[in-house]
Amino acid sequence: MEQARLGRGKADIKNRQAGKGQNRVIKQMGSGRKSSRDAGKSQDRISELSGTGRDQNQDIRYSISCFKCPDMEWPNERKNQCIGKTQDFLSYINDHISAFFSSIAILFFLIALVIMKVFVTHIDTPIVRANNRSLSFLLLVSIKLSFLSVFLFLGHPVDITCMLRNITFGITFSIAVSSLLAKTIMICVAFKATKPGSSWRKWVGVKLSNSVVLFCSSIQIIICMTWLAISPPFQELDLHTYPGTIIIQCNEGSAIGFYSVIGYMGLLAAVSFVLAFLARTLPDSFNEAKYITFSMLLFCSVWITMIPAYLSTKGKNTVCVEIFAILTSSAGLLFCIFLPKCFLIWFRPERNIKFNVFGNKYR
Repeated sequence: MEQARLGRGKADIKNRQAGKGQNRVIKQMGSGRKSSRDAGKSQDRISELSGTGRDQNQDIRYSISCFKCPDMEWPNERKNQCIGKTQDFLSYINDHISAFFSSIAILFFLIALVIMKVFVTHIDTPIVRANNRSLSFLLLVSIKLSFLSVFLFLGHPVDITCMLRNITFGITFSIAVSSLLAKTIMICVAFKATKPGSSWRKWVGVKLSNSVVLFCSSIQIIICMTWLAISPPFQELDLHTYPGTIIIQCNEGSAIGFYSVIGYMGLLAAVSFVLAFLARTLPDSFNEAKYITFSMLLFCSVWITMIPAYLSTKGKNTVCVEIFAILTSSAGLLFCIFLPKCFLIWFRPERNIKFNVFGNKYR
């Protein structure tokens, strides 16, 4: 009897030692972290313990087998069950930055609405008429659409929003910059047409400005349609950058298409900047060129600094960079072009007369 009790005691001790060894193996599998891809490959597996039998006179033998979790799942902390991975995107609910961007976009949109109402109310005043009313209203509408395009960047990305967001902003903002380019050209033509016997007088009118806007905007539309036809943007799931996290983002499809849209906007802005800079020394009656120069300088500065930040970020951080660039450049156009005119209309109404707008011509 005493020998039997000693035998059972030794067996229990061996069982406990085997269990502790098995626990150490499981913990070692669960806690071993390696760098980058090796870490991801080792951490997406769960372990199961199996025994071969138990007897008073033999040891218990254990074996550990690991199973890889599906791509959309990840092991829990105990490494014994697969659970869903965390989804990472710019959510309306979980990210306060989304609420911030939405509020700013709505605020700027409402400011643009107020400015448009002011221009409609004072549509026959010299300040509004002297700066080409049709181009001013077209510019305001395109700026408002640029603000609204921000909402295509927020929320869960899907194929349709991925296709629409950059193309919508690219077209609407190209219309805005084309309107500024047409304004700048009209400033130069109008000044040359004031000289006696000038041949530039036949170019004065809405036909030239409308043709400039239509031609420049059509090129951007062709670029966008070609991009959509050849390699459109689509939803992409990044499963490997951050272990345990699925980055839901938009793949631009064709990098050439994306940078062509951005590059064409930059080309329009650069041409507008150069022409407005050259026209800034014209008489005060044509001083809108000064504001166009500053707005184009702001646009170029924002987007030149945006490209490195865009390339060095991933996921929702990339989206934040794009939204910031859209809001900043659109607000720059709105405030630089229209606030000086609204200031004169509201607080300097005595200057909103033909004598002050057109100089000595109407004395």
